[in-house]
Amino acid sequence: MLNTAISSSGKTDTSQIIDPNGLDLFRLTMMVVTASICGGIFSLAGDMAAGGANTGAVLISWAICFIGVFSLMMCFNGLSQARPDLTGGIYAYAAAGFGDFVGFNSAWGYWISACLSNVSFAILLFSALGYFFHPFESGNNLLSCLCASAFLWVLVWLVSRGVKEAAGINVIVTIAKLVPMALFVLSIVLLGKFDPAIFMENFWGEPGGPDMGTQIISTMIALVWVFTGIEGAVVISGRAKYVRDVGRATVIGFVSVFVLYLIISIESMGVMPRAQMAELATPSMAGILEHAIGPMGAGIVNLGVVLSLLGAMLGYVIIAAETPFEAARQGVFPKSFARTNRNGAPIVTTFISAGITQLFLIVSVFSESTYQFFYACAVSTILIPYVCSAAYYMKIAWKREHLTSDQVKKARIFGTVGFVYTVFLVWAAGVVGVMITTILFAPGIIVYAIGQRERNEPVLPNTVDKAIAVLILVLFVASIALMATGTISVL
Repeated sequence: MLNTAISSSGKTDTSQIIDPNGLDLFRLTMMVVTASICGGIFSLAGDMAAGGANTGAVLISWAICFIGVFSLMMCFNGLSQARPDLTGGIYAYAAAGFGDFVGFNSAWGYWISACLSNVSFAILLFSALGYFFHPFESGNNLLSCLCASAFLWVLVWLVSRGVKEAAGINVIVTIAKLVPMALFVLSIVLLGKFDPAIFMENFWGEPGGPDMGTQIISTMIALVWVFTGIEGAVVISGRAKYVRDVGRATVIGFVSVFVLYLIISIESMGVMPRAQMAELATPSMAGILEHAIGPMGAGIVNLGVVLSLLGAMLGYVIIAAETPFEAARQGVFPKSFARTNRNGAPIVTTFISAGITQLFLIVSVFSESTYQFFYACAVSTILIPYVCSAAYYMKIAWKREHLTSDQVKKARIFGTVGFVYTVFLVWAAGVVGVMITTILFAPGIIVYAIGQRERNEPVLPNTVDKAIAVLILVLFVASIALMATGTISVL
């Protein structure tokens, strides 16, 4: 985490050297871009179109997203500077602000989200491979599951040997992500494939379609998904050479990615009608570019998706293992989760995380669940640590704790906006989002109780913790009952 210096005037010394051999501004910014871009952008246009959103709603959604995600990013950036002593990850902020049980649930949500993210990546990966090898179809059939499972356990073997992503692999993965996006943007502009008439037809939408509010809400989860990981970029930025470059790189990286995403969304709406775009197979960017320049465009996009997700899955196997491992070291998870093998790899959490991912891969086959379903689940579970972190930053801002006088005003603005935005996202996730969250969080209570007993500490020691646990269990039972009776379908 960051170590900042406070001068005698009370201001942060942003010229302080953290690590003489650390990352400079350029390399730091590239790390932010690499951490932020995964597979979501390759399907974003089709996902928003499938949700009924037309160009007008998409532009309004992007404006909300910019304000909200930028504020959330500034919350993490501010917390890393205000509380450099909290080295336990994103969940440490929740624990510091609201107690150990809330901190545990924040860690649990972040962990399960990482596992679910890898499921969505696997489905998207084999959907892209399905363009070249048709038996893979949409990436969620039996053959795709078997191959994805084999690849998953190869990655587990690599991680168990202490293997991390090398710098050369990161460069290749970054290029694989950016080249098809750059091709998409430039080819549509230079070849004149953007049609203003189609753009305006898409702007207001079809008569009798969903109202503007419904369209905006339908896009929010997809937009959050493409920016999931921005908090990881802040943590990585802590390896900077200078303190001042951390904020600069984070802002430059975020704005660069945001502009790229926005251009892709706008251009897509000028290539083909929304209804037609909504029917495209995942990844939809391939179908849009194929419509614009022919089969070569689809092939390049799908190849870029494959190369990008190969690296992304390795990264998320590591993230899914490291999250509960660090939580166990901080005394949040059971002690066994902190075990390492002779290579120093978190062997217990690596296998448990892979087992959870494997279970969901099997579910994807029997329920025919799609890439979109699993990323919606990943977003629903990660919203808890997002809400808690933003709430904690807002709390210390309004109480004027851990902040200099110059930082308080900015912290209050970003903390409050970040908190309101994340609560809005929870609401936008709807009843199904709440059901998914409670079903996935309820087993965590057992894990929390095991950890507390191991440390000879009371389970749910205060009234608030008991109330939260009861609420989770009640909603869990209600969700299962609604699913069993067919009142609401989650899968």
